[in-house]
Amino acid sequence: MAKIKSKYVCQSCGYESVRWIGKCPECNDWNTFVEEIEDKKSKHDLFIIEKEVQKPVPINKLEINEQERFSTCINELDRVLGGGVVKGSLILAGGDPGIGKSTLLIQVAENVAKSGKKVLYASGEESIYQIKMRAKRLDIESENLYIFAENNLDIIEKQIDNIKPDMIIVDSIQTVYSPQITSTPGSVSQIKEGTSRFMKISKKVGISTFIVGHVTKEGSLAGPKILEHMVDAVLYFEGERYNTYRMIRAVKNRFGSTNELGVFEMRDKGLIEVENPSKILISEKPKGVSGSVIVATIEGTRPMLVELQALVCPTNFGIPKRAATGVDYNRVSLLMAVLEKRAGMQIQNQDIYINVVGGIKLNEPAIDLGIVISIASSFRNIEINEKTVAIGEVGLTGEIRGVSFIEKRIAECKKLGFNRVIVPKSNLKGLENMDDIKIVGVENIREALDFVLGG
Repeated sequence: MAKIKSKYVCQSCGYESVRWIGKCPECNDWNTFVEEIEDKKSKHDLFIIEKEVQKPVPINKLEINEQERFSTCINELDRVLGGGVVKGSLILAGGDPGIGKSTLLIQVAENVAKSGKKVLYASGEESIYQIKMRAKRLDIESENLYIFAENNLDIIEKQIDNIKPDMIIVDSIQTVYSPQITSTPGSVSQIKEGTSRFMKISKKVGISTFIVGHVTKEGSLAGPKILEHMVDAVLYFEGERYNTYRMIRAVKNRFGSTNELGVFEMRDKGLIEVENPSKILISEKPKGVSGSVIVATIEGTRPMLVELQALVCPTNFGIPKRAATGVDYNRVSLLMAVLEKRAGMQIQNQDIYINVVGGIKLNEPAIDLGIVISIASSFRNIEINEKTVAIGEVGLTGEIRGVSFIEKRIAECKKLGFNRVIVPKSNLKGLENMDDIKIVGVENIREALDFVLGG
């Protein structure tokens, strides 16, 4: 009898070792190695897509057609996907438990099924009766939507051959397993095998596939990074469970732009798209209060107005406390140092809290000026004009640097009734024809603070 060979695989990054080790040399995580039986057969054909042998072709002789897409009938999701679902694409959706992944995908399945396409919803976490209870609450009853509670890959493939669906939804990839692999469901080997087999089905047969992925405590997708490399698009669900708003962001998309953002509201009938998120996010802005300012950001191709809030108060301890929600903490610390050095603002003995209203996360440097103004406003206890919007990146010497898509940002400000916009002076070119709105160009944070807090 042949000796069974085993290997130790890191469950965080997929690094393989012939023996158990405490710390992974690849990702530096501790106690992540699990023993798995080595499967030589699946190791060699993991990424092979079965199709006819092709010959190399000169690129100037290739002719391409527009990718065939179909709509999900949810405009916000179509925007994030780049205009709809591409036929034969493999899409990974990740997010915290209970944030609405399964709810949105069964809504998508219903919309696609109503258009005459067959949809197979394979769940390894819920029974068909549990799914039916959710579907009943959402008024989902299309005859082209097939529900299948199974996590065996071989059985799922047989049903795909029998039904021949146009779209597959797998909830979730961590629960499905291949009987040929001895490791438990959710292990690195099982996740890689399951994703590769669904990738083969998508590319060979032309079936669009959504797979749901669990996330870790740090908020990243569970399993190795190779899971994201294998799929065509990666969608992240953002938002707090106690907040009614949910954001879907595309961090990878082979068929469209990345960093597109779709905004939804969770209701009793499922996730409802928000057509004008700027109006919603700033609708409850307080009046007559210091530390609140509106900033204009770009998410993918969409301009959005968001409210930034700052609270500055004297510390009761030797070391002041600093906290940031929705923005990068290190960036906020840098901007506070610029305020102290370049504007002479003595905030080193102050507790400072920054918050982005609505649960949205902003990573764009164009919101720097808004952070600086909100901190200064709260520190001096001076109210900012409620019709003012701040746009600009702040450098270490206190200068205000130019930003991209300035016309789109200002157009969004005009649409929502704002009449004063503070922009970098370098962005003033080409903005002379803006009517009904006052555009103020500033070179450094001193000029910006003098205008906002003094005028």
